[in-house]
Amino acid sequence: MDAIDRRILRELQADGRLTNQELAARVGLTPSPCLRRVRQLEDDGVIRGYRAVIDPVAVGRGFEVFASVEVHRDRAAVEAFETEVQAIPDIVEAYRLYGAPGCLLRIAVSDSDAYERFWTEKLIALPGVSDVNSQMIMKRIKAPQGVPVE
Repeated sequence: MDAIDRRILRELQADGRLTNQELAARVGLTPSPCLRRVRQLEDDGVIRGYRAVIDPVAVGRGFEVFASVEVHRDRAAVEAFETEVQAIPDIVEAYRLYGAPGCLLRIAVSDSDAYERFWTEKLIALPGVSDVNSQMIMKRIKAPQGVPVE
C-alpha cells in the first residue's frame, strides 16, 4: 500500500459516496487507475464495505447502553454466547476483551423501559452469562470516524 492508496482510504472514510471521478481528482489520479486501485483495495479486504451512518434518535434507538458482560470461561459457553449475540439486532457492537469484563456490548434501544425489558428477557438469558454491568450513555463526545490512515 502506497501513499496514493492511503489518500484513497482517507477520502472514502470521510465520504463513501464520492464518485470515482471526484475521488480521482482529490487523490491526483485519472479515473481509470483510481478505480483499479479502489477495486484492488476491495479485493484485498482493506475496504470491507460501504454504509450509511444513521442517527439513532431518528430511528427510535436513541437510548444507548454499554453492557459489560461476564461469560463463563469455557469454549462452549463463549461460542454459544457469541453466536446468539450475532442474531440480536439491539446489540449493535460486541467485543470479546482480554481480562475482565469478558465482553463489552453496545446496545441501542428506544428508552430505559425498553432496555429493562431487553436486559430481563434477552441479555441475562444469553448462554453463559454470569454477570452484567450496564452504563447508560449520557452524551456521545466523539463518534466513530474510521481508523487513522497514515
